[in-house]
Amino acid sequence: MKFHPTPINGLWVIELEPFADHRGRFSRLFCKKELAEIGLQDEIAQVNHSVTVNKGALRGLHFQNPPYGEDKIIRCLRGEVFDVAVDLRQGSETFLQWFGQRLSPENNRAMFLPKGFAHGFQTLRPESELIYFHTQFYAPEYEGGFRYNDESIGVNWPEAVTEISDKDLALPTVSSDFKGI
Repeated sequence: MKFHPTPINGLWVIELEPFADHRGRFSRLFCKKELAEIGLQDEIAQVNHSVTVNKGALRGLHFQNPPYGEDKIIRCLRGEVFDVAVDLRQGSETFLQWFGQRLSPENNRAMFLPKGFAHGFQTLRPESELIYFHTQFYAPEYEGGFRYNDESIGVNWPEAVTEISDKDLALPTVSSDFKGI
């Protein structure tokens, strides 16, 4: 694995290094020892899988509040997504700044989001499939989120939004008294 820093401290793009021969490819998706070098300290508690059917669909921006804050690793297994992380860490120099990365099987990339980040993605191809590694169990009573089009965050989504859940449309915008998590 190769780790590429982003403009936001603690947020990393992971580049897998596949071994290929006449049979196909092999890639390591997870290595506790290597990931510890970029800040993953907690055990993986849950692995989730999603399939989003239509191009332009959007999910997010979601996060877990303490004490259920989680590190996440997100990898695209099929299709392509624009994956976004928003820094919500209280006192961070990059508070409310976002970073986006295209993830696809072809580019062999994943994202590592430490605790204190909101996450969302938009599908760039139909039938996009993601796998997520989480260091915390899902706790719905600690779930939070912000609107995908919140002007105070200003994510520049690459496509027109074709689908979004009612739940995500109902998420609030960042209030002026929000100091972070």
